[in-house]
Amino acid sequence: MSLFERGAQRASGHHRFSSLIVAIVATVFAVGGLVAAPRSVEAAGAKVVIVVGPVGSLTPSWIDRGKRLAAQARSYGASVTEIYSPNATWGRVKSAAQGAKVFIYLGHGNGYPSPYGAFNGWSKDGLGLNAVAGQGHYNVKYWGESYIARDIRFATNAVVILNHLCYASGNSEPGMANPTKSVAIQRADNYANGFFRARAKAVFAEGLGNASYVLYGLFRTSRTVQQIFWSAGTATRTYSFSFSSTRYPGARALMDPYAPGKYYRSVVGALGLTAGQWRSG
Repeated sequence: MSLFERGAQRASGHHRFSSLIVAIVATVFAVGGLVAAPRSVEAAGAKVVIVVGPVGSLTPSWIDRGKRLAAQARSYGASVTEIYSPNATWGRVKSAAQGAKVFIYLGHGNGYPSPYGAFNGWSKDGLGLNAVAGQGHYNVKYWGESYIARDIRFATNAVVILNHLCYASGNSEPGMANPTKSVAIQRADNYANGFFRARAKAVFAEGLGNASYVLYGLFRTSRTVQQIFWSAGTATRTYSFSFSSTRYPGARALMDPYAPGKYYRSVVGALGLTAGQWRSG
């Protein structure tokens, strides 16, 4: 029985999708983002870490999104650490992420397969952070899956949320051709791997939408990871499919493109993990 059965600058803040994003944000918050519900004693004090990397002129709006997620998590009783560009360095992120039950990253994505050469675990499928603190929002260095797997240890049953990245949910960069289904699957599977090796149990990737529904599902419901994924106000199911991870044995994945080639929603991991199990650790 597997572990899961047991228990280059790029950003996806596509200007041409601005109207879609507005609709997504409005829908998700209406459906379950900040809805009042009984407090979960089990999750009180749960460690949530939110990181926003440098994304040039988009950084202030990304930070605003991060702060909204931070306020939501605190409303559930979570202990929240926020790290924002221009001070989102690997040293700070690595230190803060230890023992996190939820790790949220908004920023540039550098995935694989991509047009940028062979796979490199030290730069691919990780985080785009500030190379040096205090030097603005165009100062980017990629810390790939190998760094995450080597240097971070999340809490038991941790959940990772990758929000507004290219590649993480299978998508391409703005202006580039849509990926084939095979390429999209590889991208989503690869992007989750380093986080699994750091002890995460599920990795949600929302390329366009608001991720508040994931926090709501974890803190306020008894849903499984799969049910949380489908609770998103932007879920369509029309072109959805599942697959087994080839990078991490036992992990399963769901992808929910809103149209052919539009791979902006995925989750990979222990799809049967319940929010109650996540809260209890």
